Formats: sequence, C-alpha cells, structure tokens
Amino acid sequence: MDIRYSCNQRDFKRYTTEETRGEFLITGLYKADEVVAVYSHVDRMVTMGCMPVHETVSIDKGIDVWHNFGTHFLLERREIGIFNIGGDGKISVDGTVYELGYKDCLYITMGAKEVLFSSNDAEKPAKFYMVSAPAHCSYETRLIKIEDAAKKPLGAMETSNKRVINQFIHPSVLKTCQLSMGMTCLEPGSVWNTMPAHTHERRMEVYTYFEIPEGNVVFHMMGEGNETRHIVMQNEEAVISPSWSIHSGAGTSNYTFIWAMGGENQEFDDMDVIPTTELR
Repeated sequence: MDIRYSCNQRDFKRYTTEETRGEFLITGLYKADEVVAVYSHVDRMVTMGCMPVHETVSIDKGIDVWHNFGTHFLLERREIGIFNIGGDGKISVDGTVYELGYKDCLYITMGAKEVLFSSNDAEKPAKFYMVSAPAHCSYETRLIKIEDAAKKPLGAMETSNKRVINQFIHPSVLKTCQLSMGMTCLEPGSVWNTMPAHTHERRMEVYTYFEIPEGNVVFHMMGEGNETRHIVMQNEEAVISPSWSIHSGAGTSNYTFIWAMGGENQEFDDMDVIPTTELR
C-alpha cells in the first residue's frame, strides 16, 4: 500500500512538478487480478482500484490490514464506495452478490468482512474504482444503478461547462457515516469542471478522471486560489485534494469524473467559492 502523508499549503508553494505529481497524483490503479491502494493521511481516505481478469479477487489482496489499519479486516471500522468503470462485474459482500454494470455504484457499510471482485468476461474486465473513509457505525450496504442516481444538471454550453452531477453516495440517496461520492459527466463541447473554483475547509476530496478520449488530457487545477498549480492527468488517473486546495479542471475534450469527499459534514454546498477573476 502506498502511504501519502499530509502536505501543507506553505511547503506546497516550493514543490516542483515532479514533487506535486508524486504527492497528489495516483496512477496505475488497474492491474490484472490485483488490488492497488493509496492511503492518504488527509482525513485518512483510501483510494483503491481492482481489475479482476482471471481470478476472484479479495478486497484485501496484498494489503497488510493489521499493519496499515490496526484492525482485523479492512472494513471493520471503515465504509467504502465502489464504482465500476469497466465491463460488467460482480461484487460479493459476505455472500450476497451484487451485479455492477458500467457506471453503477455499490456502497458497503462498516463491518463487512468478505468482499470479493470478479468480472463477467475476462476479455472485457470490470474496473472497480473505490474510496474508503473511516466510519463509526453501520448503515445499509446498497447498490445504486446509474439510472437511480440523483441528477443535478448544471452549467451551459456558453461557458463550456454543461454537465450533469450524478449523486450516488449522498444524503439525498442513502445514509452513510461521512463518505459522499458522485459522478459528473460533461457534455460534448464542454471542458471545464467545478468553476467557479472553491475549497471546503471541513472536507477533503479525491477526483478520478475517465472517459478521456485517446490523445487527450485534463489539466487539473489545485493549490490555493491566489497561487494555483496544475497537474496534467490522463485517462483513469486520480488526484488527492486537501481541504486548502481548489479542485477544478479543463480538458482538451469532454470527460467524466468521480468525486469522493470525507470530513466534518456531508453538506454538498458547504464550500468557500473563489470568484474566477480572483484566481491567480
């Protein structure tokens, strides 16, 4: 498991491109029959990827759970949200099997002991993208299909940010301890996300970008609003955003991204907006 420690905004001002990418960018999430995990000490969020091809893969494969979490199993004191961004697949949770198609989501509550991943077709394997947060009580494990997500259209073609926010793991859909996750889909001709930019002092956020067409990239903006930086991101990469950092981006094409938040509250509109003309 890759461990990332917290970086403060003062030290970040001196980071090189290589240091910025090493601290915040997450690559190589989908390796055949493996679990890739990055533990961030920012709100103790864990970002994971699993692409089962020829095997049924356990969520803790290759992870020393006691050493990394101090628990007997990975979700003993954690909850997790899982999106499938690949071919059709299955997730078994303590013997109950959930079928996930493209862009479907499964929330697994604290206390689930056995979580197993498999693909329906090895030629078109599932790609399970996951974010886990600490939890203090159990709710209900639940499958949310893409058509059942709460839809929130935003933006306009005139500002190149016409998009639909799909809220999956969100108070309007189901109860969780602190984890919130959703998916934002930009329409063709739109490239900007999360503008005007904002921070939220009380929560951190993780983005993963996908459906980036071949040969295209997303310029992910981060840093303090008065001294911004960017990370050039490719398809199916993720990025960690501390509470002090903006998290927005512009692509050379339209794309889709999954956002995950954890922290003090679950209020979607709890954000400190920075007027676009004040960005530096």
